[in-house]
Amino acid sequence: MTAFDPELAAALEGLPSGPPLSAESLASVRKALADGNPTCAEAVGDRDLVWEDRAVPGTDVVVTVLKPRRPGRDAPGFYNIHGGGMVLDDRFADLPRMVALVEEFGFVAVTVDYRLAPEHPHPAPLEDCYAGLVWMVENAAELGFDPAKLIVGGGSAGGGLSAGIALLARDRGGPALAGQLLLCPMIDSRNDSASTVEFAERGVWGRAANEFGWRSLLQGQTSPYAVPATASDLTGLPPAFIEVGAAEIFRDEDVDYARRLWRAGVPTELHVWAGAYHGFDRIAPDSEVTRAALAARASWLRRTIGRA
Repeated sequence: MTAFDPELAAALEGLPSGPPLSAESLASVRKALADGNPTCAEAVGDRDLVWEDRAVPGTDVVVTVLKPRRPGRDAPGFYNIHGGGMVLDDRFADLPRMVALVEEFGFVAVTVDYRLAPEHPHPAPLEDCYAGLVWMVENAAELGFDPAKLIVGGGSAGGGLSAGIALLARDRGGPALAGQLLLCPMIDSRNDSASTVEFAERGVWGRAANEFGWRSLLQGQTSPYAVPATASDLTGLPPAFIEVGAAEIFRDEDVDYARRLWRAGVPTELHVWAGAYHGFDRIAPDSEVTRAALAARASWLRRTIGRA
């Protein structure tokens, strides 16, 4: 049985336990997460960054723009999609990660709120994310970034939705993306890989929660945009960075997706972190594994926006 990294295991033991994710517990879990997310003011602190909420015309989509007070002339863009198993969380969940990216790289960043399943099954979450992406590109001059240096990314469900809108943008002739940052992406609804079985009840996101998330999203449907692992054609996609823990359920599906991207000729960088479980960077931000993972992400980002 694959063991957790000792630093990560210690951090996991300190987490409060909650009810299993289900239709009955969904509302209370959502409230707990929302209560724990920082505000923009809390996340930014005394950094020289500004933020504002914007509505995407013609939709119910709301985004938050976060950027340096004075963006560089050729500032890159980052479009963030939050995680939460397709059923949880909001656009503020990734603010600490976004603040760090904006501060280090000068990104003009946009984080999107999308409608959640099961109240809003596929294609609502995907279309909301795509609408926000199109809005960001159409307003690049006003927001102050170079649309040729736009990266889409997110973790878990956000990584899956990022992969989905990369496919959708390709097929609709939509925004050209410089890269896709996929952090432990949730991309395969089949939920039957060896890693899914091994870590069914270990870590922070298990097989039962995963099944609930996918069932809530799909409700009997099937689509490669919702489930990128089932896409038959991966050619023509933007360069990808895929990160996953070796000790989490998404390990095998993410590694397989990287292999398929390579075979399709898509420049892809894959990192599988030994002993790491789902969401390790948030749970153990000061661990050696997290420091290594953040350095790898930063290196890929520097190279990707430098090439764009």
